[in-house]
Amino acid sequence: MDPTGVGVLCAVTCNEESMGMEGGSYTLTRKLEYGSIMIYHCPEGYYPHPALTRACLKSGTWKPPPQRRRLQQCKMIECPNPLVLESGSVLPVQSQYFVNNKTTYECYSGYSLRGSASRVCQTNGKWSGGTPICSRDSGGEDRCADPGIPAGARRSGSSFGIDDKLSYRCDDSLHLLGSKTRVCQENGQWTGTEPKCYYKHTYDTALEITEAFGSAIRESLQLAAPIDDTDQEGKKITIDKAGKLNMYIAMDISDSIAENEFDKARNAVKKLITKVSSFSVSPNYEILFFASDVLEVVNIIDFSGDKRKPLEKVLEDLDNFKYDARDNVGTNLNLAFKTILERMAIQKLRNEKLFTEVHHVLIFFTDGAYNMGGSPENTVAKIRESVYMNNKTERDKYLDVYVFGVGSEIFDEDIVPLVTKRNGESHYFKVKNAVELEKTFDKIIDESQVVSLCGLHRNYDDTTPNTIRQRYPWMARIDNTHEDGTASKCMGSIVSRRFILTAAHCFKFEDNADNIRVTIGANQVVKGASRIILHPDYNINGKKDDGIKEFYDYDVALIELKDDVNFSIDIRPICIPCTKETSGALRLVGEAITCKQQEQLLFKNPLEEVSFISYDKEEQMDQRSDAKLKLQDQLRDNCIEPAATQVEGITPLNLKDVVTDNFLCTGGRQPTRDNVACKGDSGGAVFKDYDEYRTIQVGVISWGTEDLCPGGNSDFKQESSEKSRDFHINLFKVVPFLKKYLGDEKQDYQPLQFLEN
Repeated sequence: MDPTGVGVLCAVTCNEESMGMEGGSYTLTRKLEYGSIMIYHCPEGYYPHPALTRACLKSGTWKPPPQRRRLQQCKMIECPNPLVLESGSVLPVQSQYFVNNKTTYECYSGYSLRGSASRVCQTNGKWSGGTPICSRDSGGEDRCADPGIPAGARRSGSSFGIDDKLSYRCDDSLHLLGSKTRVCQENGQWTGTEPKCYYKHTYDTALEITEAFGSAIRESLQLAAPIDDTDQEGKKITIDKAGKLNMYIAMDISDSIAENEFDKARNAVKKLITKVSSFSVSPNYEILFFASDVLEVVNIIDFSGDKRKPLEKVLEDLDNFKYDARDNVGTNLNLAFKTILERMAIQKLRNEKLFTEVHHVLIFFTDGAYNMGGSPENTVAKIRESVYMNNKTERDKYLDVYVFGVGSEIFDEDIVPLVTKRNGESHYFKVKNAVELEKTFDKIIDESQVVSLCGLHRNYDDTTPNTIRQRYPWMARIDNTHEDGTASKCMGSIVSRRFILTAAHCFKFEDNADNIRVTIGANQVVKGASRIILHPDYNINGKKDDGIKEFYDYDVALIELKDDVNFSIDIRPICIPCTKETSGALRLVGEAITCKQQEQLLFKNPLEEVSFISYDKEEQMDQRSDAKLKLQDQLRDNCIEPAATQVEGITPLNLKDVVTDNFLCTGGRQPTRDNVACKGDSGGAVFKDYDEYRTIQVGVISWGTEDLCPGGNSDFKQESSEKSRDFHINLFKVVPFLKKYLGDEKQDYQPLQFLEN
């Protein structure tokens, strides 16, 4: 007892002697203190055996205790027994199958093979390909096709008629994921999902997660979207209403989750939130971290009312959380679910009608272990009751519970009962390394299913021709041979499947559309066009009598292609002003959104940073250049002023008659040095990245006061001189022209939806 009368608790430590492992290493989460987790590590293709981890107990001993006769070692990864094929043979026959072992499958006479004829044992403990099945038929009227038997499993039942039931179990040391029982339905499909047998060391690959979770989460986003008449091909997401999607994200921060795994999972969550926001979605977020207690980082109640919490603040709150701030005495998984249930109850009490319209998505990152608070199964059941409202059939799609198994040892048997069970969908994923999750989430909502969303692109740290195309997938290069035999090169932007937006001065009035070549994507050349549409008020000779050699007002044009282009990851449209699609990208929600609101949002600062694409001769690839629009009156006046001394025929008296209000101005060295465009950049997009994943075109490169790029394109990021200026057509000033053609609902192409005001 110390002098203060307060008992001194001796520090508990565990012994490190004889805890090494053969062929691998280990790390400790809290040195040798009570609560520390010993995590074993093995080379690729191997796993720790007999234990994946050990925990230091209050008694100063390890759980599970080390075994004298079974030394801790790295064993080669094993795949489940494939010798379960009925009515066929598997070669070679072995007692065990390890990484890189190959098997082949043949069916007996009278049976045909479905699935993979050969498979390889992979480093994630799974067989490549699909389950081989030998059957006499593939189903049909009044029956389902034989669903086969997954490796490592046993099946009870051999009849495949309507209402027939099959049940599955896994061999010892394997755990069953997927459906334990399946019933043949009248539509000829089996209920549930294909069962799989996992070892403790088995995990899902990034590709598997991308395909399964990506498909399911897109369905969730689709359900939250309002029903309208827009093209829904390829599950296009057109969400434009706030508050119809609740996302509850819970992250395990107990000692069984190491700090580096937590940091990786947090980065993945940030990536997921940012990606979801890029789809015009405005979800309500509940983000909590849990150990023995729950730490609420973002409260979903903060999203009610008019003052919704902005995305930037959500990400900031996530960044500000410190791993050391947690209470790490134990793990109360049930309390995390209870907190979400309470938040649902508050929302339901406040507005039950709105609650019935909201789709709830729960995403947990945990290893499934808990040592206090009891099992969360009953709480999850109450969450289901709250959402289903005694009508599961109609409301099943309004709730999704996903769990990503993270950590060094994942408890499948505790996680599986918690996730959503739905035919053909997976809601539980075992992750080898949380760092892969960030890459996975980057791909999940950015595949071909949603390529038609305007302004959507991928971001990459590296710069290669491939990544440039995917970062700027709307970019187009235009080669035009004039009737007099001369040729010109311009830039343009894809604004829909049928149209390219560019500058009018790239063409002569007598040009033939068949002589145009448009290069998009990975050097895909579109030969010929249907027509060239110049703005009706464009007249390059309009002020010749006033001594102005070339007059570029309304310097904008559209190229209508003969056929729709096929959108892909590196061929997508850019957003343009005053469309509903752009309102979605800007997350402006409601029926009364106006064109002016978009303009105020995109041009809200006196100096607005924009970008355009230039060709870098030295690197032989397109690169991004940056400049600042001078928008405030005095800034703009100062910007356009050098044109009166730099361009023949322009004087202070006629300056604003030539540089009309239709032009945006960039260039110069004040307050920063802008990049300037070169002749080959004409017609290209002047654009703003609204956030990390959406791009809005605000202008078209038109003309400049000084040619700083002799011979055409110059080196990357040609810098402005003191008096050089570039002028770009402000797309907000030519909306009627764009709407007339791009919004024409009477044509055979899909029109853009322009705002009424």
